[in-house]
Amino acid sequence: MKKALLVTTVSGFVPQFEMGNVRILQEMGYEVHYAANYHMPSYGDDNSRLEGTGIIRHQVDFERSPYSRKNLAAYRQLKELMVRERFQLVHCHTPMGGALARLAAHATHTGPVVYTAHGFHFFQGAPVLNWLIYYPIERWLSRYTDVQVTINHEDYVRAKGFHAKRTARIHGVGIELKRPEPFDRETKRAELGVKPDEILLITAGELNKNKNQQMVLETLGILKNRTSRPFVYMVCGKGECLSLLREKAEKLGLQSCVRFLGYREDLREILGAADVFLMPSYREGLPTVVMEAMGAGLPVIGTDIRGNRDLISPGETGYLVKVNDGETMAEDLKLLLEQDDLRETMGKRAREAIRPFGRKQVEKEMRAIYSSLEGQT
Repeated sequence: MKKALLVTTVSGFVPQFEMGNVRILQEMGYEVHYAANYHMPSYGDDNSRLEGTGIIRHQVDFERSPYSRKNLAAYRQLKELMVRERFQLVHCHTPMGGALARLAAHATHTGPVVYTAHGFHFFQGAPVLNWLIYYPIERWLSRYTDVQVTINHEDYVRAKGFHAKRTARIHGVGIELKRPEPFDRETKRAELGVKPDEILLITAGELNKNKNQQMVLETLGILKNRTSRPFVYMVCGKGECLSLLREKAEKLGLQSCVRFLGYREDLREILGAADVFLMPSYREGLPTVVMEAMGAGLPVIGTDIRGNRDLISPGETGYLVKVNDGETMAEDLKLLLEQDDLRETMGKRAREAIRPFGRKQVEKEMRAIYSSLEGQT
């Protein structure tokens, strides 16, 4: 049987974003293997979502930091795995997983190799250090890449100047466009403790510096004295900044209208119960959660960064604001809080605009990429 190897740094990535690709490969007759650090599950607390998928797991001791010497051991583990299993295809993701997998594949003559960049660490406005470190590494590693897959316009244009045999752009990881069934919006809002007259604002993602939920809190601190419309802000996710965010909310006097929900398996239902989605990140590739929010019919206010720009049409499906410009975000959010018709109109446009990013379209794109590599081992 043919064998395909998926590689990511942390083990939660495939069940969260790549199960469509797993199904495609299995339908094409591949036995799917997955190398990751299973001691660092992400997007959940464990690896239970991989059970019953038919995926064969391999522990590789990746570290996220490119400066960790432990990644030398991870590189050796990958080489040993590739020599032992003799894979006919490698598809790697995430910075360290992608780098070490391509090096190991080159050293062991394993391939072809597909690398999906879910947002290069070098981008317009990125710190100079990111350009000095990550740009030359990615450019060099592209020589060992048969297909470089990108998910946003900026990365696609830049990657076209690299050395991969082929550069492709797909519509993200693919989202489910159908609403969860059965689903009752009012019941979910009541379950969440949202009052009938409250506007429900949502962010979702890891609580870290990059996701920048602090910007939303600062925005609400400005907005609370400018509108009489009641609102509640719910933060879905877990991470290192939870305590800092709680302290910030308390300092701004927002305790009564801010709630931290932790990691949620029912995010799609929460989005269906919400009114506005907020995306204040410093850096994104093509944020899946924004696509899911738009698919749920929500207008989105996001920072004017790569990825958000690919999805949000200012004045049509939401607004784009400069990073940490809480004043402008407050002005835009005030419009959406106080104008029900505007929220509804933008939400309908958002749902229509996100259709090309649906799961079926992305699976069609990835099936074509995999099929083009058949027989190139």
